[in-house]
Amino acid sequence: MSNIEKAFQNGKAFIGFVTGGDPDIEKTKDFALEMIRAGADLVEIGIPFSDPIAEGPVIQEANIRALAAGTTVEKLFGLVKDIRRQSAVPLVFLTYLNPVFHYGYDAFFERCGKAGLDGIIIPDLPFEEQAEVREAASKYGVDLISLIAPTSEERIKKIAQTASGYIYIVSSMGVTGVRGKITTDLASIVTTLRSVTSLPAAVGFGIHTPAQAAEMARIADGVIVGSAIVKIIAEHGEAAGPDIYRYVKEMKEAVRR
Repeated sequence: MSNIEKAFQNGKAFIGFVTGGDPDIEKTKDFALEMIRAGADLVEIGIPFSDPIAEGPVIQEANIRALAAGTTVEKLFGLVKDIRRQSAVPLVFLTYLNPVFHYGYDAFFERCGKAGLDGIIIPDLPFEEQAEVREAASKYGVDLISLIAPTSEERIKKIAQTASGYIYIVSSMGVTGVRGKITTDLASIVTTLRSVTSLPAAVGFGIHTPAQAAEMARIADGVIVGSAIVKIIAEHGEAAGPDIYRYVKEMKEAVRR
């Protein structure tokens, strides 16, 4: 059992996201630790990228701020290492393929393994082209997290059969960002997953209220929240820690209910 799967052992998991380097590396570490202190079972750290095609305006702007602050992949490896010294909670990178490709797959995942990273999410990596990346990641003990969008049942089964860590269910088509209502038949997707894999499944994209979190937790094994946390950072900057703690604590309580 991977460290990621352990995050789902004690009930429904809350997964929080921050953009690495927004507003700077040191504050990202503080914010991640605040989320963990508030009960987050896993933390996703976004590697800022100049063309984040899956992201809505909130995370796009966070990417711009982080890049302007001088955030680099090397600094983010250091960030992971620093957080790992203080917590065993699973850590996952969310990145686009370009930074990984240019770093070199083997070299990138070797650094991930040494830093203590548990998994990686690459939204623009097509399932049909995952093999080389998956092999390199697996070599160094890093789970390549598969994303499943509302799509055909057969494709869901195909993706799930090679997945590791946990499965990221995209709640709605489109980019990230808070949504007033989620209308996708997520229960059907989870039922299909259950027929082919025992991996935990977490729902992300659009979730931002305790009521939404509780609703998604009734369906899946975990809930992922990104834009709402990044928005708190955008509003409060370096002073966002206490607000992040309060928000994550409230959302975790909703998930566990």
